[in-house]
Amino acid sequence: MGMSKALSVDLRERVVAAIAAGSSCRAAAIRFGVSAASAVRWAALVREVGSVAPGPLGGDRRSAQIEAHAGLILRLVDQKSDITLREIQAGLAKAGVSAGIGTLWRFFDRRRMTRKKRPPTPRSRTARTS
Repeated sequence: MGMSKALSVDLRERVVAAIAAGSSCRAAAIRFGVSAASAVRWAALVREVGSVAPGPLGGDRRSAQIEAHAGLILRLVDQKSDITLREIQAGLAKAGVSAGIGTLWRFFDRRRMTRKKRPPTPRSRTARTS
């Protein structure tokens, strides 16, 4: 399946107009050959936003959420230079912020900063055999 493509504003407006004229969302959807879910969503958009224009498609929609906590993340790193992603995740959780390891990895990748995956393991203390 290819990239999703927004359905035309003209089609969206015709579906919403039919609903406004008394048609049910399902009936309007069938009439214009779109999903009932789309018809419901467009009708809600008109109520909430006043327009059926599509939002941006594709791209990064979530990095802004973690970027809002950049100060906290970078303070955690300043406090402990060899901090791991799991430890940063735990530090964020204490502040009520939930973030996945991948999200944190991308946060540092955008800054060209690298983190260790896991804390260093203690050196093995096997006794020498004589």
